[in-house]
Amino acid sequence: MRLLLLQLILLTLFVLPSVAQKHPICYNTSEDYALIKKELPTNSMLNQSFFDIKKSVDALIGKDIDVPVPKDLAGGYTHERHKENYTIMFNASLLYQITGEKKYAELVKGLFFKYAKLNPTLKDHPQPSVSNAGHLFFQALNDANWLIYTGLAYDGIHNYLTPEERKTIEDGAFKPEVDHFTIDLAPWFGWIHNHAVWATAAVGIVGIATDNKEYLDMALYGKNKDSKTGFLANIDGLLSPDGYYTEGPYYTRYAILPFYLFANALRNYKPELKVFNRRDNVLQKALINSLQQTNLKGQFYSYNDALKEKTFACNEIIEAADMAWNVFGADTSLLAIARLQKRITLSRGGAKIGSLLSKDENSNKFYTYKPIEFTDGAKGDEGGISIMRSGKDENQVSLIYKYTSHGLSHGHFDKLNINLYDGKREVLTDYGTVRYISIEQKSGGKYLKEANSYAKQTIAHNTLVVDEKSDYNGDEEESQKHHPTKLFSNVSTSKVQVVCAEDDSAYEGVKMKRSVYMINLPNHNKPLVVDVFNALSAEQHQYDLPFQYTGILMSTNYKYSPFLTTQTTLGKKNGYQYLWKEAEATVQNHPFSQFTFLDTKAFYTISSLTDDSTKIFFTRIGANDPNFNLRHEPAYILRKKGTNQSFVNVIEMHGIYDANGEKSTDAYSLVKNIELIQNDADYSVVNITFDNKPLLVIQRNRNFDSNAANAVTVKGKSYNFKGNYTVLYDEKTVKN
Repeated sequence: MRLLLLQLILLTLFVLPSVAQKHPICYNTSEDYALIKKELPTNSMLNQSFFDIKKSVDALIGKDIDVPVPKDLAGGYTHERHKENYTIMFNASLLYQITGEKKYAELVKGLFFKYAKLNPTLKDHPQPSVSNAGHLFFQALNDANWLIYTGLAYDGIHNYLTPEERKTIEDGAFKPEVDHFTIDLAPWFGWIHNHAVWATAAVGIVGIATDNKEYLDMALYGKNKDSKTGFLANIDGLLSPDGYYTEGPYYTRYAILPFYLFANALRNYKPELKVFNRRDNVLQKALINSLQQTNLKGQFYSYNDALKEKTFACNEIIEAADMAWNVFGADTSLLAIARLQKRITLSRGGAKIGSLLSKDENSNKFYTYKPIEFTDGAKGDEGGISIMRSGKDENQVSLIYKYTSHGLSHGHFDKLNINLYDGKREVLTDYGTVRYISIEQKSGGKYLKEANSYAKQTIAHNTLVVDEKSDYNGDEEESQKHHPTKLFSNVSTSKVQVVCAEDDSAYEGVKMKRSVYMINLPNHNKPLVVDVFNALSAEQHQYDLPFQYTGILMSTNYKYSPFLTTQTTLGKKNGYQYLWKEAEATVQNHPFSQFTFLDTKAFYTISSLTDDSTKIFFTRIGANDPNFNLRHEPAYILRKKGTNQSFVNVIEMHGIYDANGEKSTDAYSLVKNIELIQNDADYSVVNITFDNKPLLVIQRNRNFDSNAANAVTVKGKSYNFKGNYTVLYDEKTVKN
């Protein structure tokens, strides 16, 4: 029945009047629409996407769609109504071009006329939550979303409108918004930030849709047209040479949509700019690298301001992936993404992907992940991210080591932070941010105050906290000036992957260096993580190293004191005020401490080198949170005091818990001891007794050179190796 209906629609197509303008040109061209029409009868995924959109729009044909005076924050009626309206307008314009049915163009035109009456009357939103208030929405960023999609919709029905109708819409609906961005909010329009990507892309798309060169030039080159700001400056300033977006993968996802939508319009309208090829195809790298920064559930890694619920099945990645296929050519790794997204766009790239998926039902279940490193900063010289990976698909283990710059306004104070995933489980976690987007009950979906007072603070991460303060005393501007330095790394091998980085600016007078190893040993299914964190200072300090984890405590090899009837907070500020102390332990005369927890189906043990200054805390988020904005998650915190201190931890993934079979296997750790044999300016030597065999990690600490020859004596035995490190298990070198 559906196929018959589609054939009837295609048979009744009428030829759009020929005009001098090139429209449609922003989202699809006439040639693109011709391909889509041709593909629809045989391309089942494209067909499904078409009918999903058609069903949603058809339900509104002939109805009086409200265009209300704005008054609500995100989640409120007027906010959500305007969001729904621009989606309807965009989708209806696609349907008009595909079917030729005037009812869709009339729907779009009718809404435009309503906005042409409303927009000139609007001032700043009555509930602005930021200095950059919008007119239709509480922040101008949302107005930019509206402007992009209505610009695309206008281009889609451009040739249906009379010159008089175009003038009414351009002067009434568009001009007030463009003026607001480029005049009222000129400094905001000139940012190098994801907000400005949206703003410039919006003005640029409207410029193309309305044949307005002034709009287009301001969008491309900035308000002053000096190329210091604008869309192209944002491509150059926000992305590193390998495509890492400085605000992190969650905001790569958000910024990539305006990057791609405007670049695609420019590819059609002004191909000589070659925007997609700018900086050696950096926009292609941005997409691929954002996907590499997701877990097996498709969720973006949650460092910086990120919502854990967001996955690559979101509209932004669907749009970008389909455009990338068309622009850069076939990339079969994207098929797994498209299959999990269960939707494609009504575009040339979407049609191509849908055609392949319709023919091949056996494409990869998971995206093709690999060990990978990214640099940060426009020149690639502001630290970076390393992702060590072992195993494949459901058995993949991913260890993320973050040593980036701050990450602009969405960055966190988390220098030298690590996170760990075992399959789909986030084992060592990052809180992300505190926000309930589009939920009116939670401050209209805005970032809540705990996003700054807890989630951004260093104690909320898996890295060192000095004297209960956050990096740079929580000063974002100061943090943005600095970044850690990677000393050496190797993530390209299968047996031993390693990253070593240092930072000497996060805490005055303290130099921090962290070396993280992922080691695959024979006859063991999961890799070991060996984590060596040194803090050097001439002054006495308190050092806290937290591990934010998921799961339930199973056992420790030391006694702890639980607080069963009363609890106090771990501290009074810098995020500590949100942590209840649930238990604590003093581990004097106990040089080796172990903590084992269970997360659903697997056991995890953190084995730690401890000394007489070490205290251990079990904490849980939830103190000083009267509105219950925070998730009540646990942490395991090691505390040491002194001048120089070293934390050596071995993180072990082991065993299986079978609730249905009522049995557990390999529930106990195989780590029996940890020794820090040498730790000086020349070398660090760690000896771990694992499965009753010695595991020796030897690392060079200066003059890093992958070809350097080394000779180290450990307990009377000489070890010679080449490069910055070596790993031996049972006296045999662990070779790749």
